[in-house]
Amino acid sequence: MIPSQRHLFDIPADVTYLNCAYMSPLMKPVVEAGRVGLARKAHPWEITPDKFFSGSEEFRTMAARFLDCTADAVAIVPAASYGIATAARNLPVRKGQSILMLAEQFPSNYYPWERLAEESGASIKTVPWPEDGDWTTGVLESLTDGVAIAALPHVQWTSGGRLDLVRIGKACRRIGAALVLDLTQSLGVLPFSVREVQPDFAVAACYKWLMGPYSTGFLYVAPKWHEGRPLEEGWIQRANAQDFTSLILYTGKYDEGARRFDMGERSNFALLPAAQRGMQQLLDWGVAEISGTIGTLNRKLAQSAAELGFSAPPEELRAPHYLTLRRKAGIPPGLPEALARQKVFVSVRGSSVRVAPHVYNSAEDAERLITCLRDVDKL
Repeated sequence: MIPSQRHLFDIPADVTYLNCAYMSPLMKPVVEAGRVGLARKAHPWEITPDKFFSGSEEFRTMAARFLDCTADAVAIVPAASYGIATAARNLPVRKGQSILMLAEQFPSNYYPWERLAEESGASIKTVPWPEDGDWTTGVLESLTDGVAIAALPHVQWTSGGRLDLVRIGKACRRIGAALVLDLTQSLGVLPFSVREVQPDFAVAACYKWLMGPYSTGFLYVAPKWHEGRPLEEGWIQRANAQDFTSLILYTGKYDEGARRFDMGERSNFALLPAAQRGMQQLLDWGVAEISGTIGTLNRKLAQSAAELGFSAPPEELRAPHYLTLRRKAGIPPGLPEALARQKVFVSVRGSSVRVAPHVYNSAEDAERLITCLRDVDKL
């Protein structure tokens, strides 16, 4: 168990923030790293050409540790939607085939596939919401011949349901389907390995569980797709980019590995150091240890909420860091706003109260939420 790390965050004592699945707070050292990075541009004469590459390579190397892959397989992207669009541009799908996704999937992992299906004559195949909370079985039953791409998360964002990606990866390879993952609601808090899952593409935005700033993220690209077509054709993706004097000698060759898929202006001198500092702290704590700590808090929360008539998915089927609470009477309209007036912050997604704590939370935070839920119909 990791003791409460609230001292690293600028969270007032009277605020109970249980909404990391919406957006994480930035740690004080992360804010400072971003401030120092932003201030560098006040003296641009000190930013030598090598700085355009050193910081991004450090970020890439650290991102690879969360994915369990080599740095060469990581591209730097600004958002999950950018990574999903990159995958959609490069994966083949024929007329009559289908693209598999979950019911209520996050829009950024839906719209690019809807566009691809329209353009290719394919169809969208949806895994329905499982009454028993078992998304994995639903996906495996839906992975039939004719599925060209399975576009999935590790954690379904409105239910907290956890998918067994190792089993799903094996099933995809058995039928020849590509596997594309949005790990934004899991990476940094749920252990993951591309060596075990073997996806074709996997993307994560940093502003949630990776404890980083907005507009930062990274994309895993399997080696078989390293010769693919990027969304952008920027100067820094090319093989001669480090020699500024030869940039006008245009080349058709790209930099090594997945770097061709990097976003433009990837060398962000403020955001990348901040994102890297957040990820370093997560590694120092340990992803498995973070998961276990939050899971223990959520387990106790689920037990207390059950006494008030709220139900949660079975613990073995949900992600430990993610708790969604439902009740037969439904969730009153305006509940998040009512709780916010009590300085208790959660989200409502679909018909569930979504509770997403982190290591800055404590048993006292959990009790404050339960106290509010006792009077849920009066809020």
